[in-house]
Amino acid sequence: MPHPTRRRFITAISAGIGLGIAGCRATLVTEPRFSDYPFKLGVASGEPSTDGFVIWTKLAPKPMSGGGIGNNSIPVQWQIALDERMQSIVQQGEELATPDWGHSVHVEVAGLKPGQEYWYQFQSGGESSPVGRTITFPSDPSGLRFAVASCQNYELGYFGAYQHMLNDRLDFILFLGDYIYEDMKKEGYIRLHEGGEPETLKQYRQRYAQYRLEPDLRQAHAAMPWLVTADDHEVDNDYADLNNYGEVDKIKFARRRAAAYQAFYEFMPLRRAQRPVGHAMQLYRGFEFGGLASMSITDMRQYRDNQP
Repeated sequence: MPHPTRRRFITAISAGIGLGIAGCRATLVTEPRFSDYPFKLGVASGEPSTDGFVIWTKLAPKPMSGGGIGNNSIPVQWQIALDERMQSIVQQGEELATPDWGHSVHVEVAGLKPGQEYWYQFQSGGESSPVGRTITFPSDPSGLRFAVASCQNYELGYFGAYQHMLNDRLDFILFLGDYIYEDMKKEGYIRLHEGGEPETLKQYRQRYAQYRLEPDLRQAHAAMPWLVTADDHEVDNDYADLNNYGEVDKIKFARRRAAAYQAFYEFMPLRRAQRPVGHAMQLYRGFEFGGLASMSITDMRQYRDNQP
């Protein structure tokens, strides 16, 4: 048997990690009829450039019970407009929401004007999503207004801070990590997580759905673009690379990390370049806000040495 080098180890576990219902043949449903309103998780945008951005939604008539779509692929129409009433359409198209990615939709829009407000909306099965607002980055900005958010623990309090961000008419929200907390529910807290500590894709999806059903958070996503990265609690407290305190089996933890990364991607307005492959996900990237600011989005967990 060849010596188990780090490269062979990483290759083996990446190839061996199976997620979701990949490999099952999905059924294309061109005229869907949903059991309930399918856009309960709202809309979001992110990754802005001078000529475009990502717009996001996720079909989930039953967000806390697996989504409620089953093993079906559903066409979703989208539109970009110059006005909130969606009258002056400048772009439109269609994407397929598939079970492999939890019926999430990530549309990479390009070819727009810099420094411009835009509105967007999705439709599917005769239902329309809420209207979202986003922007393209200006090519020659005179100023920059953004807010920083992180460490939002559902159990420890409400998300009213986002209402203050909405009042400030920001260019974007920069989210530094810990979008969810993986803790088990604790009696006596202000409100409780559903279920135990997530380890599978199904469990992580439920945890993200519970957070995204929070009205203030959902409204903040719909009001402006977000730039996001992950820290530790999206997977497990204080993990470093494939090391964590509660699990000595690295292959088992790699499967858990892969599930967590997939759920993170499914719920965030990210580009295809950030789509995870197994337990690997490229979160580090850069943004230019004209000649005024350069932003480096970092990943402080995936490549680090274990804590001493």
